[in-house]
Amino acid sequence: MFKTLKNDLPASIVVFFVALPLCLGIALASNAPLFSGVISGIIGGVVVGALSGSKIGVSGPAAGLAAIVLTAIVSLGGYENFLVAVVLGGIIQIVFGVLKAGVIGYYFPSSVIKGMLTGIGIIIILKQIPHFFGYDSEPEGADSFVELSGENTFSAILNITDHITIGSLLVGLIGLAILLLWDKVLSKKGKFFQIIQGPLVAVVVGIIYFVVTKDTNLGIEKTHLVSVPIPENLDSFLGQFRFPNFSAITNPDVWIVAFTIALVASLETLLCVEATDKIDPDKNVTPTNRELLAQGTGNIISGLVGGLPITQVIVRSSANIQSGGRSKLSAIFHGFLLLISVVLIPKLLNMIPLSVLAAILLIVGYKLAKPGLFKKMYDMGWKQFVPFVITVLGIVFIDLLWGIGLGLLVGIVVILIKSYQNSHFLNIEDKSNGMHIIKMTFAEEVTFFNKGAILKELDSLPRDTSLELDVRKTRYLDNDIIEILEDFAFKAKERNINIKLTSERGVVENPDSFIEFFKLRPVSA
Repeated sequence: MFKTLKNDLPASIVVFFVALPLCLGIALASNAPLFSGVISGIIGGVVVGALSGSKIGVSGPAAGLAAIVLTAIVSLGGYENFLVAVVLGGIIQIVFGVLKAGVIGYYFPSSVIKGMLTGIGIIIILKQIPHFFGYDSEPEGADSFVELSGENTFSAILNITDHITIGSLLVGLIGLAILLLWDKVLSKKGKFFQIIQGPLVAVVVGIIYFVVTKDTNLGIEKTHLVSVPIPENLDSFLGQFRFPNFSAITNPDVWIVAFTIALVASLETLLCVEATDKIDPDKNVTPTNRELLAQGTGNIISGLVGGLPITQVIVRSSANIQSGGRSKLSAIFHGFLLLISVVLIPKLLNMIPLSVLAAILLIVGYKLAKPGLFKKMYDMGWKQFVPFVITVLGIVFIDLLWGIGLGLLVGIVVILIKSYQNSHFLNIEDKSNGMHIIKMTFAEEVTFFNKGAILKELDSLPRDTSLELDVRKTRYLDNDIIEILEDFAFKAKERNINIKLTSERGVVENPDSFIEFFKLRPVSA
């Protein structure tokens, strides 16, 4: 693991700068204490990072859970009661891991996973544009189309012109120029520019800009800077930690919230694992059940000390990959950087302009949602393109979980359509002597989804036909299909249709009973 330290340390710094505003923003969007977001970021990095089998995944508070947290804090009667649900949710996740539920992540179509990555990339870009111009009405990390301010993603962009902050825009442009110069030119010039990452330079320049322009017309107000809680002493620092009120454990609503957190956090984590593995240049495969155990442990600890629920997060993970992270050390280091910085240098952190961090996230978003991917998915055919686009649109116009759900639903419909089409092959081989000779070959698996297609073909056969029904390749034949063949045999006699059934047991003409032949069960024919 330490062999890749030269890659992981610079990457961890970039992930730190991406994670810090997201931790604070998600806590703000959840109406939770700001420090709770930092706590979950630290635990997600250090604890989950150490226990996880993922080499490049990064965990922390997730925007997808913000709405659940916001509602639950009110409905459960306070933040301390909500923390009980977080602890219980972690325990349920560990149960999921023990029961090997991690396999669920493998059943999401590739088109949906690619749509998830692209949709998140687009939403990052759209959500960061206002911050880049100095319009910070929406907390960092929010991903829902409808925003807490009452605006939506696009109306916020359209209203930028009325809220431009010159200082934020100027330093944002400087930061973006540094990032592009570093990425396109300097990173290819030598090892120094690979070790010292562009985002670190952009942030340092942003802090210098804030200090130099303070109290001038080009200065940046406090509302447009990072806002980390600053404790006055050790006691006030420790006072930021909150602890669960376990007397609320008998409240049924606590258990409902706990199960909801466990389910949503596990699903979001498994999807992120699939997406992260897909863009990992080393093509590592993350053990999903171990990931659930790691996430569950992280959530138990986070809930015990006042943190938000944790999941693996694609924004931080993709920033890690793009910055050259190679092992879990990057995630662990970023957690320690969060801890050290909020303890030792919170005042310095609060000099970082949000527009500079927005510039970093704009680059991350673009690399996730490159326009060329749309053409690539289109060229792969409608079966890949439609679920991909639906997932993207769902994420942009609703939120992450809705987008994935809609994409999966469309993916299932595509599978059913293809299953309907591929249940059999129909070949007209000869029409000699007035007798139609038609061959129908069944696919390897024929289920009740194929009833409509097979019924349509059988009913459309003309009178005086010889039907050759080949089931030699069929390994599974549903009882519904057997009953269809039984009913058709009766009609075939009336229409002078001769049936020749070819199976691995030989050839049978006009069998007395298809039910008897297949013994009324799915068989190897």
